[in-house]
Amino acid sequence: MKKIKINGIDYEVIVNERDAIDEKILDEMVTDYFGNFTYILGDWAYGKLRLKGFYDADDKNVSEINNIDNYKEYVEKYCAYGCRYFLLKKL
Repeated sequence: MKKIKINGIDYEVIVNERDAIDEKILDEMVTDYFGNFTYILGDWAYGKLRLKGFYDADDKNVSEINNIDNYKEYVEKYCAYGCRYFLLKKL
């Protein structure tokens, strides 16, 4: 299991498709907004990193669009085809 630290918080790398993780950029982009989410998905499109938070299916804040069980569907529908992406889980 690979771990990374972003702004003092430990994350487990679940997926790192095509070496998508750039820790320096993540330190700049991951704000307090992502503090409540269990997972962070990042995808690259046109040279820019986009981030999205997800929850476990049994979390009180979960909805269909941010349920981790649906992350692959999110990548297929909302990310550029064949993009580099990663999925991190807060430890």
